[in-house]
Amino acid sequence: MTLKEAIVARHSVRAYKNQSLTEDVVKVLEEQIAILNREGKLHIQLILNEPKAFQGTLAKYGRFRNVTNYFVIAGGKADDLDERVGYYGEHLVLLAQTLGLNTCWVGLSYSKVPGTYVLEEGEKIACYIALGYGETQGVGHRIKTVGQVSNASDITPKWFKDGVEAALLAPSSVNQQKFSFEYAGMKNNRHQVRAKRGFSIFGYTQMDLGIAKCHFEIGAGKDNFDWA
Repeated sequence: MTLKEAIVARHSVRAYKNQSLTEDVVKVLEEQIAILNREGKLHIQLILNEPKAFQGTLAKYGRFRNVTNYFVIAGGKADDLDERVGYYGEHLVLLAQTLGLNTCWVGLSYSKVPGTYVLEEGEKIACYIALGYGETQGVGHRIKTVGQVSNASDITPKWFKDGVEAALLAPSSVNQQKFSFEYAGMKNNRHQVRAKRGFSIFGYTQMDLGIAKCHFEIGAGKDNFDWA
């Protein structure tokens, strides 16, 4: 499965089979985590065979079931932390999908279990991502149109529309999709794209923007443009 195929196949999954991750899968995930932590200046940690984080009242309210594997997504406090969490965390989500796994971004419906993760001075946990072999592959949700979130038209490059379509398949908090993409012309012989987040009373728009930018780059082709 390619990353573009993973974007289409991926849906949020909250109920999982009682099936452990194989050693080969864990190795691939750990290797990618090391890369993403270095590139994104994050402290992502893979927690295996630990059921307590998703057994509390909030997890039950969120309809999570049998979650025993998850990513703890943490990093040093910074204005752009949430966007980096979304961007690099979604790379990990899509990799998991290519490995036959299912995932779900979790902002609130988890419990922090002491001793399962490590935080360095100045770091905080931004979110968790549930991980495992889903009971189902999840279902799609209604999404906005390309025209609602971009200035794509007959005169913008095809790759720009492809990127927007990929971004529209990105997970976002309560499916709010409070992001937009603007084709901003040329600068130094390079196409420019501007990404923005909107306002939401639910929050998480900066993290959602990071996730959407990850999808956009994959759909559009990262070599085709620069972020304005």
